[in-house]
Amino acid sequence: MVDTMLDVQGLACPLPVLKANKVMRGLAPGARLVVLATDPAAARDFPAYCAETGHVLVSAEETTGVWRFTLRKREASA
Repeated sequence: MVDTMLDVQGLACPLPVLKANKVMRGLAPGARLVVLATDPAAARDFPAYCAETGHVLVSAEETTGVWRFTLRKREASA
C-alpha cells in the first residue's frame, strides 16, 4: 500500500490537523498518511488528534525544523 502524503509546511495551528483530518476521512481503514509540518505545536497536536479519533500515530520525527508524522487510519468499527 502506498502512503498518502500531505505537506502542510508553513501553516499554523490548527490548520495542519484540520487538513490532515480532511484527508484521513477519504482514506480506507488501515491506510497511512504522512504529514510534513513546520508548526512547533504539531508535535503535541497530532498525538492528541490520534488519541481523540482512534487513529494510530505510527511515528513522529523532527529534522531541521520539519516534523514528519505517519498516521494510520483506524480500522472500521463493527
